[in-house]
Amino acid sequence: MSHTLFAALNLIEPGDIVLYHGSIPAHHGLYIAHPCTCFDCARADHLGTTDVRYRLTDPFDENTDPTTLRCVRRRSITRSAANA
Repeated sequence: MSHTLFAALNLIEPGDIVLYHGSIPAHHGLYIAHPCTCFDCARADHLGTTDVRYRLTDPFDENTDPTTLRCVRRRSITRSAANA
């Protein structure tokens, strides 16, 4: 798929910058999205779920924990306009 198609469909690719607006207000902001590979998400993927979840890392490296947020649902993030 072309980059334009990803942008038009608002799909999130690994490494995209996203805005987190989920249920943890203290963590709202910009992150880099990666597919979540934790045990629970891997098991759900193996069982055939279509609910893709993401691991979000801080692009500015302000946190010492590189996996600040994990198992983030797609509806809790929005693709940033910085990806365009």
